[in-house]
Amino acid sequence: MFNILYVILIGLGFPIMRFMSVRFETVNNNAVRFLAGGIFFILICCFKYRNELLKIRNKPILILKLLVLSFFMTGNMYFFINGIKETSALAGSIFGVLGMPVAIIMASIFFKDERDRVKQRNFYLGSILTILGSLIFVFYAQRGGGNGNFLIGSLFLGIAIFIQSIQNLIVKHIAKELHPIVISAFIATFSGINYFILAFKTGKISELLEVDKILIIGLILAGIYGLVTGMLMAFQIMQKQGVSVFNVLQLSIPLATSVIGYLTLGEKINFHQGIGAAIILLGCIFALKKHTKV
Repeated sequence: MFNILYVILIGLGFPIMRFMSVRFETVNNNAVRFLAGGIFFILICCFKYRNELLKIRNKPILILKLLVLSFFMTGNMYFFINGIKETSALAGSIFGVLGMPVAIIMASIFFKDERDRVKQRNFYLGSILTILGSLIFVFYAQRGGGNGNFLIGSLFLGIAIFIQSIQNLIVKHIAKELHPIVISAFIATFSGINYFILAFKTGKISELLEVDKILIIGLILAGIYGLVTGMLMAFQIMQKQGVSVFNVLQLSIPLATSVIGYLTLGEKINFHQGIGAAIILLGCIFALKKHTKV
């Protein structure tokens, strides 16, 4: 049930990011979202996870690891937001799917438990189906929905997914020592600070003064929402079920994104994309059959 809720909420998150990406410059967008979400989670940690904070105080190396992770997050989201800005919400979720093979291969190299997961035949068969369905989705994607350059946006999304595959490995390592909510709080706050520094140095921070205050509030709320769904829930899945299961679960997100994107942003899918969606769903069921319930 938790996995299903995660897929639906993330599916809604892509249209939200797409909506905000065309109304805010990327560094301002990420600065506000990450800092708002990070501060919100730090307050929760101060009241409910004080013991976890003591771990960081007693082991300063953890701060360094979290700082390194925040730089990966900064780069990842810079390319991702620019990519989704030039393409569509659906394209953003599909590129997450296409990054699965790289993430799984890297995870299996460094972690024994991930190697054990990918040895199962159902995992391979399901992955092949999901990749096939994803390719159909991309090939028949309607590219006329955005104002930017689809090819450049796709390149940005590809870079973001590659960075994320490395980022996930670091998360798995740190999650052995810290609760996911603490990890989320610190790397979001650090990433938000990184983006605010970039915004000040480039002079783009002034653009926030010209934006409607309602949109600013919406961006703050979007940051909290994104942190809860895209980081906390994702980290918990990776910690309890592994990077391989997490990446396969990502494959069903385009289904939710396509429906929500159509209802909120008018992004349409055609018959062939519907076939691709069905193949993706079938592949997810196959690949996750022995690992977790969907």
